[in-house]
Amino acid sequence: MPSHKLAKISSELVRVISEIIFDTARDEILKTVTITGAKVSKDLGYAKVYFTSLSDLDKKTLVKEVNEASSFIRTEVAARMDLRHTPELEFVYDDSIEYANRIENIIKEIHEDE
Repeated sequence: MPSHKLAKISSELVRVISEIIFDTARDEILKTVTITGAKVSKDLGYAKVYFTSLSDLDKKTLVKEVNEASSFIRTEVAARMDLRHTPELEFVYDDSIEYANRIENIIKEIHEDE
């Protein structure tokens, strides 16, 4: 499958999952989650969904809680997206924002020393 089509499906998946979490999820932990990206396999059978959260819970607990809701989210995705087969969803905590903040703080410290 062409990469532009996979990118379009990934983008749509992010939008739909964000809507599901915002509109229909009742779990307070899910309400703190922000979907940052998705990567769909070439055969559309599997998708890694990246998220971040403002919750005080540790990452391991958060990943566990969100993955427990993945079957509910997958069912909702199937109802809202026009795909022949809805991919299996695996939720992965996105460390990129924290990493960027650490890099930014290091750069600030370097410039303060000058």
